[in-house]
Amino acid sequence: MGIQFANGGFITTIQDLGRTGYQEFGVPAAGVMDTMAFRKANILVGNDENEAALEITLMGPMFTFTSDNIIAVTGGNLGAKLNGKDLPMYQAVLAKKGDTMSFMGIKSGSRAYVAFAGGLDVPVVMGSKSTHLKSNLGGFKGRKLGPGDEIEFAAPKTTLPNMSKRTVPADDYSNTSCTLRVILGPQDDCFTEAGIKTFLSSTYTLTNEADRMGLRFEGEKIEHKNGGDIITDGISFGAVQVPSHGQPIVMMADHQTTGGYTKIAGIISADLPKAAQLKPGCKVNFKQVSVEEAQDIYVKELEELKALKEKLDYVPEKGTAREREAVAMAVASAAASGNPYIAKKKYRVVVDGEEFIVELETEVKGLR
Repeated sequence: MGIQFANGGFITTIQDLGRTGYQEFGVPAAGVMDTMAFRKANILVGNDENEAALEITLMGPMFTFTSDNIIAVTGGNLGAKLNGKDLPMYQAVLAKKGDTMSFMGIKSGSRAYVAFAGGLDVPVVMGSKSTHLKSNLGGFKGRKLGPGDEIEFAAPKTTLPNMSKRTVPADDYSNTSCTLRVILGPQDDCFTEAGIKTFLSSTYTLTNEADRMGLRFEGEKIEHKNGGDIITDGISFGAVQVPSHGQPIVMMADHQTTGGYTKIAGIISADLPKAAQLKPGCKVNFKQVSVEEAQDIYVKELEELKALKEKLDYVPEKGTAREREAVAMAVASAAASGNPYIAKKKYRVVVDGEEFIVELETEVKGLR
């Protein structure tokens, strides 16, 4: 039992962090566009950070739960509702069998993520559940989701540790402009000094040619030394291609594995989520940073995610030293008062400022 779709919205697919290790064979990695929102959704519902979730673009789907499960919605605010009522984002929520989830329209950003506790039961293809639409690979039959589709939950849950604390501040995607930090290269030497200066000082506008494969921008022309064609080489997520027409194209999750245009720079991993949430008409500036700066930013983000997961998944050890001390003190108090503590009685015990309520009913062997 899982979810059944009445409609699939504009483009709703199943994605994880991608199909790594196969680009040398011409197989794109695919995977989520906004890795940060995706990871937070999984952490909120107690999943491994790479567990597959729904990626919803612009207009969301409508589906009904055919069994109970805990969910979390993150990323762009597309107006998520549960049974017609606003669904809190960036928070673990228990959805019940028969509940209907829908999306009313874009409020900010362009992509939302829905994670399900225990994950989705779809085949793993080449180490990933991600959907690559152009090759009909992975996910749900290699395609976007639509009316009548049913997806089973792998291991649904109705409770999690620290359920009331499973919420984090929502990412803000309300701005229509942003700065994307980049590392120059690998073909920055193919551009004139003036061309690089133009790239780093101009404002570029996202055109309507924007999808999971790439984002095409327009603005001041970036000058090459001898045109934008090169011998085909590898492409990475976030690479900024500049063909001979001088306009930048940012390669996204479904990017091709190789390409023959000059790449002036690459967007740092920490800023790819911002690029993923842009809508046509949004404006960006590119800012150069060093490899070391990019690494420090990335490591800090990973550490913050790790700390969040540890905090939410933490379950106090049963029978800690203080708990055992509290029980011993309650037993001692009962024995000193001559109470055989056969009848149920509660004792309030304070150990190092921490309060414990100890309930004694039968004699504790060996402690009297």
